[in-house]
Amino acid sequence: MDDMDRRLLSALRDCGTDRRVAVAARALSWAGEHAALWLAVGLLGAAADRERRPAWLRGTALTAGAHLTSMGVKRVVRRPRPRVEVGIEPLVRTAGRHSFPSSHATSAAAAVVAYGALRPVGARLVPPLAAAVCVSRMVVGVHYPSDVVAGAALGALTARLGARWMVGGEAR
Repeated sequence: MDDMDRRLLSALRDCGTDRRVAVAARALSWAGEHAALWLAVGLLGAAADRERRPAWLRGTALTAGAHLTSMGVKRVVRRPRPRVEVGIEPLVRTAGRHSFPSSHATSAAAAVVAYGALRPVGARLVPPLAAAVCVSRMVVGVHYPSDVVAGAALGALTARLGARWMVGGEAR
């Protein structure tokens, strides 16, 4: 698994040698930092959709909660980020030293689940953007594919567990 992780990361990081790809990947990584993109989407949804404002705000809280959960898991697992000694030169600086799970992927997947429940806007716009943010973390060379997969699973699960509460019911 470790060898496959490194080979996939190397292949995706090589995509970042194209200047246009690198610029896009850096921008997506920056936008997803500390779940900022997804929190902004939730707050904009709440401002624009008065009828479902409480659900948008709860979805935003779920997304933030998933992000915080990921940060806690990182402190326990403490997997180091890919580094130059692995042959990966990162295209961006990171807020922390640990890579597992990807908090960008966690918040992106949580947003897909949470905002996707607020159809049609959330279900149509969020998934492709979330996928791009997830891939960007490997293109910029700061996460292994397994970090991203684990982060996405954690985010989706966290948001799914709170989905009933989000739409106005009680938490499961």
